[in-house]
Amino acid sequence: MDRENGDGDIEGGGADDGGFRSSIGRKYRPVLANDRAVLEMSSIDQGSSSSASAFPDQNPNLRKVNTSVNGSSDAKEENLSHEQKPNGSRQQESKLELFGFDSLVNILGLKSMTGEHVTQPSSPRDGEDISITAGLPKPAAPKLGTLMGVFIPCIQSILGIIYYIRFSWIVGMAGIGETLLLVSLCGACTFLTSISLSAIATNGAMKGGGPYYLIGRALGPEVGVSIGLCFFLGNAVAGALYVLGAVETFLKAVPSAGIFRETVTQVNGTAIAQPIESPSSHDLQIYGIVLTILLCFIVFGGVKMINRVAPAFLIPVLFSVVCIFLGIFLAGKDHPSEGITGLSSETFKENWSADYQKTNDAGIPETDGSVTWNFNSLVGLFFPAVTGIMAGSNRSSSLRDTQQSIPVGTLAATLTTTSLYLVSLMLFGAVATREKLLTDRLLTATIAWPFPSLIKIGIILSTMGAALQSLTGAPRLLAAIANDDILPILNYFKVGDGGEPHVATFFTAFLCIGCVVIGNLDLITPTVTMFFLLCYTGVNLSCFLLDLLDAPSWRPRWKFHHWSLSLVGALLCIVIMFLISWSFTVVSLLLASLIYKYVSIKGKAGDWGDGFKSAYFQLALRSLRSLGASQVHPKNWYPIPLVFCRPWGKLPENVPCHPKLADFANCMKKKGRGMSIFVSILDGDYHECAEDAKTACKQLSTYIDYKNCEGVAEIVVAPNMSEGFRGIIQTMGLGNLKPNIVVMRYPEIWRRENLIEIPATFVGIINDCIVANKAVVIVKGLDEWPNEYQRQYGTIDLYWIVRDGGLMLLLSQLLLTKESFENCKIQVFCIAEEDADAEGLKADVKKFLYDLRMQAEVFVITMKWDAQMDGGGSPAQDESMDAFTSAQQRIDDYLTQMKAMAKREGTPLMADGKPVVVNEKQVEKFLYTTLKLNSTILRYSRMAAVVLVSLPPPPVSHPAYFYMEYMDLLLEKIPRILIVRGYRRDVVTLFT
Repeated sequence: MDRENGDGDIEGGGADDGGFRSSIGRKYRPVLANDRAVLEMSSIDQGSSSSASAFPDQNPNLRKVNTSVNGSSDAKEENLSHEQKPNGSRQQESKLELFGFDSLVNILGLKSMTGEHVTQPSSPRDGEDISITAGLPKPAAPKLGTLMGVFIPCIQSILGIIYYIRFSWIVGMAGIGETLLLVSLCGACTFLTSISLSAIATNGAMKGGGPYYLIGRALGPEVGVSIGLCFFLGNAVAGALYVLGAVETFLKAVPSAGIFRETVTQVNGTAIAQPIESPSSHDLQIYGIVLTILLCFIVFGGVKMINRVAPAFLIPVLFSVVCIFLGIFLAGKDHPSEGITGLSSETFKENWSADYQKTNDAGIPETDGSVTWNFNSLVGLFFPAVTGIMAGSNRSSSLRDTQQSIPVGTLAATLTTTSLYLVSLMLFGAVATREKLLTDRLLTATIAWPFPSLIKIGIILSTMGAALQSLTGAPRLLAAIANDDILPILNYFKVGDGGEPHVATFFTAFLCIGCVVIGNLDLITPTVTMFFLLCYTGVNLSCFLLDLLDAPSWRPRWKFHHWSLSLVGALLCIVIMFLISWSFTVVSLLLASLIYKYVSIKGKAGDWGDGFKSAYFQLALRSLRSLGASQVHPKNWYPIPLVFCRPWGKLPENVPCHPKLADFANCMKKKGRGMSIFVSILDGDYHECAEDAKTACKQLSTYIDYKNCEGVAEIVVAPNMSEGFRGIIQTMGLGNLKPNIVVMRYPEIWRRENLIEIPATFVGIINDCIVANKAVVIVKGLDEWPNEYQRQYGTIDLYWIVRDGGLMLLLSQLLLTKESFENCKIQVFCIAEEDADAEGLKADVKKFLYDLRMQAEVFVITMKWDAQMDGGGSPAQDESMDAFTSAQQRIDDYLTQMKAMAKREGTPLMADGKPVVVNEKQVEKFLYTTLKLNSTILRYSRMAAVVLVSLPPPPVSHPAYFYMEYMDLLLEKIPRILIVRGYRRDVVTLFT
């Protein structure tokens, strides 16, 4: 009897309630089309199912439940009771379990909706199943919009020390014309990078790590870590750049604060030489170290303290820019300084062209200065003034809407600052003479109105703010790389959820202080430039690759992008790197390459679904289509072995395959090139054994990787081995990448362990290969097969009986390419009829091998196949006669049993489930043939490293038991032999 509980849920009345159950015994409760569980995600409860029946309209015994959209009071009480109960206090009901899945709370990883905490893996590990939403950023309480979250941080990072104390100097050195080109070049680079960043950032949720996270997920963990660490170094060095800028501005504003004094005399051709004071490098070092330590104390205070301090740097920046522009327009009217002409077209014309001069280390022009400037070096000096476009993406976890804020804020900041630079350079070039531009390092403070001293304070605070941002972002970037657990050496920098990266901050401060000790601003800026350009190149290449491949998962919300723009941006970054300094470029690329190689060797990263994997996939598809369905030319033929791993007996536990099968598969490849497919068959029902098959496939894949064999693993579930193999041989592979050789072990144990089912299965597999036109290689003596470190000496003997398309010859040549067989020589034994022309056959074979570029010694052995052996002969014949007699006796006994059973049941002779016709004379002839061939092999190849012989096809009308007796007699007392059967095509060619 069904009943309704107080919460409005229906409880099933037992097995006869008309409902249905899942395959694992769970009962389902009804879900209507307008159920609140479907209409409102927030009301979905997670857990196991309660007892219920199926669709209510299919069960007339069930009463209809109130499922009003507005919700009844009972539903409200139910939701309230759910909220008041602690997690785990009861087993919650899954309202969507009707569909055979867990609730959407489980599927989407949104357990935070139910108040449950879920720890998401930071990076995929081998053997883990990663959800499609693994790595979603956790919701944070304070969220920032486009203005405060992206635009303002980018403005603060971009508009810094270069603009205030170097930009006017660059205008004086390069002239207005080349400075326009300089700003346009650098601005185009950052603008194109911002477009690429916008596309990638809007293609999904972001975690911490900024550009490292984006590049790593687009180009793979190796590229991501290599560029990410370089970007970290760039941020750390940039912090030193801003610190030195703040200290230099302070010492220029307060000369008395300098501990050491240095006077530089201007010798630039002016009428009267004037002493110009420049801060001492020792003062820069001392004050720089102190300021770095003070900023580190603020960083140690955490994000809250940083967010409180950072806005204080915004107002001085805006105020200083306004004062600079007011001073430019009022220059020449209110107490003009020497060299300040006010806005003048004559001054603009004089400053249009470049005037590159030699300077000292402080940038003061000198005729015998130690530093020579040109356009390329000015690119390296100015480019840090346009960096900082990643400041918004670095704050992705704090943004309200990353897919809206990052594109708008980043591009707005880029366009704003580039426009400011373009306007400022023309105004600077029109307001002061070239001598003033080159000698007054604080020209912006000189012309500012109304209070130049406030401008200096604003410059100091703005550069300190930029330094604070660098010292804040760099440790978090390093911690993000460490938290992905890719490089074990970075484990010291890991931080927990919500923790502060104190160790990474110490390390960043150490690097920053080291750069401060260098003390030369102009030597530091090219280093910063290279690291930032390397990062921008990675962002552009990421967008280029993802946009060009256009995978189904590539659906960025930012639509204004194209792969060609990203390619131009990447090429522009590389061109700028070489323009600045080819030596610094080579060093930075070499450093990134070394990190990439180190991560490839030592890293533990798994699959992040990066663009390279998509590229490999599409390349494989295109290559597969280009191969077509026609036969491959013999010159392009590669062996693709289908290695049958199913043992003819039992292997030790957790051993998925014979340990030497992979060694043999590697011997069939030249220099390791080629693919092997390792397959095994699991007996049973697919629905019951599917999970066991997955586990076995993982074990087999691990075995293949351990043996350093290029191949894939496949496990097939089938009712029996014969049916499974028949399915494999028909369906495995695609197009011309289907396996062309079946490799398996010879069942040597079938008689010893009395496995009477093996003969029929073994013969069936061979017949299936013949029907499917697959070559066959059967290995006897696999236990003694040498690995790559076991050197073999002697010969590789080929007993060439039938035409096989040259497969046996090709296999022998492939064996010689391996270290274990490289000291062996090839011998070819041609078996001919007694009346054949032996010398003529030998000459033909030698000519054939010569044309094939194969070196081998040829022997022709003649024998009469239809003559019976008489007693007495060579020791090899006498040795084989015992095995022959035993085989003959066993066949006679087996035939007698067959006849007796057929007579008793009144049926024709039956074997292997089908009628057979036994010609006793033909059976005897086959026994004699294998006897002669075995005695010949024992006579000539007893000491051979390996023997190759043609595989005789199973006779159609003979029982499988007879064929196994033929094969056992053929292989008697031969320790290591390959039985080879080709297929209806050539695998070698005489022609070039």
